[in-house]
Amino acid sequence: MWLQVVLLLVYIIHFPFFLFFSRDERYFRSLNIARKLCSASFMNLSGIFFDIRYEEELDRKATYVFVPNHTSYLDIPLLCLIANGAFFFMGKEELIRNPLFRLFFKTIDIPVNRESKLSGYRALQQASERIKKGMSLVLFPEGTISDRPPEMLPFKSGAFRLAIENRVPVVPVSMLNTWDILYDKGQKNGSRPGIIRIFVHKPVPTAHLEVSDEEKLKEEVYGIMHAKLFEYASKQKYRGKDGAFGPS
Repeated sequence: MWLQVVLLLVYIIHFPFFLFFSRDERYFRSLNIARKLCSASFMNLSGIFFDIRYEEELDRKATYVFVPNHTSYLDIPLLCLIANGAFFFMGKEELIRNPLFRLFFKTIDIPVNRESKLSGYRALQQASERIKKGMSLVLFPEGTISDRPPEMLPFKSGAFRLAIENRVPVVPVSMLNTWDILYDKGQKNGSRPGIIRIFVHKPVPTAHLEVSDEEKLKEEVYGIMHAKLFEYASKQKYRGKDGAFGPS
């Protein structure tokens, strides 16, 4: 209940800034600064803190495709803290009906109807145009929240195709224990105070790749993230459903 109250109050305070800065693409960088402030305020006031570690310092002026694993609704505000510049999200169309995300998915972010190939094609085209303008993309390659954390679901190809076509690096982001702080799927429900651990891997270059290398890139990134998640899970004695989580 405290988490929900804090979220509502912090969102209301920041909403005038969201509304103003979402009116024009020229202000999207400022909109994301407001999103960062809102995200940090919401989590810290809720007793949820974050430890973000970088394998390699990112160029804050560069354009990237960020691909995090997805285990909690906290992943979205956390990626607002990690992504740089005028970044944008791609997400399922249902998020337009969420009062907290509606404004963003009607302006800066891109919704996708996963049941429509035409919607998917248009979303990818729109995302490509924004990447060409220097905006970084945040896309959860699993497509939905995993129901077997810390195990990942199979990756979809969209993020990797966009990265290759636009010659921008892919940044894998391992959300190591977000699901253990707030999770709403399966047998584990609810939230608790704590520290969320995040590992931002060094960028994986794509300038030398062709579209035919899409599957290879996807497997490489999956392997990088899986290894880190398994390393952390082993130290914490986490195991996936039925103890199935293990090396790939």
